[in-house]
Amino acid sequence: MASWLPETLFEIVGQGPAPSQDYYQLLVTRCEVIFRWWKVSLRSEDQGKQPGEAKDSHEDFLKNSHLQVQIALIFGARILEYVLNLCEGKFDFLERLSDNLLLTIISYLDLEDIARLSQTSRRFAKLCRSDQLWEPIVQSYCDDITSDMRALALAVGWRQTFFTNMLQLQQESHEREQREGSQGHSQF
Repeated sequence: MASWLPETLFEIVGQGPAPSQDYYQLLVTRCEVIFRWWKVSLRSEDQGKQPGEAKDSHEDFLKNSHLQVQIALIFGARILEYVLNLCEGKFDFLERLSDNLLLTIISYLDLEDIARLSQTSRRFAKLCRSDQLWEPIVQSYCDDITSDMRALALAVGWRQTFFTNMLQLQQESHEREQREGSQGHSQF
């Protein structure tokens, strides 16, 4: 396993499905899966029960179908699938990078690639729509950002401002080509 990974790879807490009021924690470290539970009950026979804990190595967890079923019931099949992938050494390293680092990487992509990346996950969709990404893009395409443009960007966002300006530039370019074409015909 990569040594630069943090000790805790994944953690989630939640309440069991109704009618249970029990609380659960699932913790995946570099070496083991830890499942903890706290009984919550008004019954006198359940009061004073100690929290429970089950610890398995990654290898043992992959064989422990009983614990896998419990995790799927409490946290859902997607969480179970993610934990199984972690235990098998299948890490999504890109998802582990900070937002600021990802925004820096994304800023080097072409606009079409940014659009495609935004469709891959909720996190990338959020990053690809963020003002942190689009403000420098607008600045790189525009020679001067007027106070009106800045006000528009604050109102509707830098991404929307960029595409509004791109449409205006295309329209102005088209009108300039038409003027030059009509002037060129009149000179002959």
